Amino acid sequence: MKKNKPSHTLWSKYILPPLVIALSVWFWLSQDDAIDHPRHQSGYPPIYPDYCGVTIPCNIAPMNFSLETACDKVDVQIKGGRSGSLHVRGKEVLFVPSKWQALLAQNVGDTLHFTVCTRDKEGWVQYDAFPMPVTADSIPYGVAYRKIAPGYEVYSHMGIYERSLADYRERPLLENTQVPGMCLNCHTLHRTNPSRLSLHIRGKHGATLMQCDGQHELLNTKTDSTLSACVYPYWHPSGEYIAYSVNNTRQSFHTVREERIEVFDLASDVVVYHPATHRLLRSPLLQRSESFETFPVFSADGRKLYFCSSEAREIPSGYQDIHYDLCSIDFNPTTGAFGQQVDTLLKVSTQGKSISFPRPSYDGRYLVYTLSDYGNFSIWHKEADLWLLDLTQGTTRPLSEVNSDDTESFHNWSADSRWMVFSSRRGDGLYTRLYFTHMDETGHFSKPFLMPQKRPWEYEDENIYSYNVPDFTSTPIQLDRRDLEKEILSDKRVQVEIN
Repeated sequence: MKKNKPSHTLWSKYILPPLVIALSVWFWLSQDDAIDHPRHQSGYPPIYPDYCGVTIPCNIAPMNFSLETACDKVDVQIKGGRSGSLHVRGKEVLFVPSKWQALLAQNVGDTLHFTVCTRDKEGWVQYDAFPMPVTADSIPYGVAYRKIAPGYEVYSHMGIYERSLADYRERPLLENTQVPGMCLNCHTLHRTNPSRLSLHIRGKHGATLMQCDGQHELLNTKTDSTLSACVYPYWHPSGEYIAYSVNNTRQSFHTVREERIEVFDLASDVVVYHPATHRLLRSPLLQRSESFETFPVFSADGRKLYFCSSEAREIPSGYQDIHYDLCSIDFNPTTGAFGQQVDTLLKVSTQGKSISFPRPSYDGRYLVYTLSDYGNFSIWHKEADLWLLDLTQGTTRPLSEVNSDDTESFHNWSADSRWMVFSSRRGDGLYTRLYFTHMDETGHFSKPFLMPQKRPWEYEDENIYSYNVPDFTSTPIQLDRRDLEKEILSDKRVQVEIN
């Protein structure tokens, strides 16, 4: 009878040698990589994206980054101001999501401290540690936006997308590949709540998608008495009305690099739509031929309608003489009636400036707008900056803590008025990317941070689309893409009426 070999023989012959080799390799590599007496480099590390000193929400996706300078390896040690730590080493800095979220949860209201070391042929280099405060103000579930080729000359491939901010998941809501030649634009949610949604479809099968509490319909918002279909939407706080402008729009192309495209209106008016009755509400004060009115938004209490207004000029020859002021008119949400006078809140036209994209905070304290040299299409104006109007004090100031040397344009607030998302060309002067900034109790904004990506350098290098018209969403947006595609192609529309 054959006897089994002793277990110690199997261990010593088959298991121990490779284990010894593996441990030896691990020990040798760990000694080679040991950070012992690194050279000190003053200043924060040159990382992309620049997350040094940004304030982040307690529920944000991992803030992965890479080094902008060449190095063999990166070592990152994170220490929580309250408790916890995290260590990452590799060619790029990729945090394990579960460990990242656990570290955030341990340090809400405190600060994370990042120590970054890089290894080159001469050894390790250590930079000054940089902070990343973690605020208890959580960011909404996600953000919705349009992605479009930066030229805007042709529709190309575009769509409306939704991105979860707790991770990196992006999903299309509607794409123009479903209906060739279709342009998607002018989407908005009701105070970040997607239960009420408006989205404009332009082209052969044009329509305005109106979705309220799970029910949707496709509208024809062009009438014999209005200039165009309804665009630039903004919901009333009650959700019972939605403001639009109607615009006779043209575009032209510049030959200089900084100003590639100019979009201007030959005429524009402001209207309010009442979904329950399919009727457009108008005021003669918002339909004047001697002025252009556009970009309507309701106040936080719903009793005022803000909008931008300019004296009408000869277009296109006088396009640089178009300067929009910020105005308002009273609105009665019970009757749907407008006030009897227009008030000018900020008259910047006398200073040779122009206001576009006003967005009041939902708590009623502030209003952020874009200020540029002329016109209303500020997204290609290099000088365009964000400004803050204190609605209680009547004072206004540039958001110097947010602005860059390039274009800042479209922006929206979170429902609690603590976060703002905006688009900027600060990265390369060509593509608009999405940035987030936190506002504290004093009305001061934190250093903006670029929307996190799993591999940010790789993503931005390969992405050929601009982000456009961002809006926060508190929950995932429910749209049946296939059913909607069939309805768009059917040309079945609900015709709106004039009150």
